[in-house]
Amino acid sequence: MDAMKAILTRRSVREFKQGTIEREKIEQILAAGMSAPSAHNEQPWCFLVIDDREVLSKLAATASHVEMAATAGAAIVVCGDLDLELTPGSWVQDCSAATQNILLAAHALGLGAVWTHCHPDPVMQREVTDLFKLADNIKPLAIVVMGEPAVEVAPKDNYLAERVHFNKW
Repeated sequence: MDAMKAILTRRSVREFKQGTIEREKIEQILAAGMSAPSAHNEQPWCFLVIDDREVLSKLAATASHVEMAATAGAAIVVCGDLDLELTPGSWVQDCSAATQNILLAAHALGLGAVWTHCHPDPVMQREVTDLFKLADNIKPLAIVVMGEPAVEVAPKDNYLAERVHFNKW
């Protein structure tokens, strides 16, 4: 799938057929995430991959808004490592870019995925931090839940010309 098609047809998928995702696909998806741009090339991201059915069920039962993880093939918790950050606060943008790449890669590989936020929700951050016993310097930004889609979500044209300005407001 070419880049423009992946961008324009990617949709959030929240219903999955129970199954697994091949480790090779997960590694491709992570490579895409790590290819994202980052401030000063800090690359302050780290990733927690959950592909164990029992752990996915715990995640679904524990963390807010991640119920769909119970049937998903995997989830990736995208985190910022504050020890790798040189520009305070840039981890959020850097990890967001990585998250978008992960979503596009999953879609290009025929998987459905959804971005669920942790940051800036302190409750969600605490739930994820406690569940996975994250170190103090590791901050969860998002959880990307993915798997074989159980439903087809049609692409939608989101282009709004009235939100675009050229050369002046």
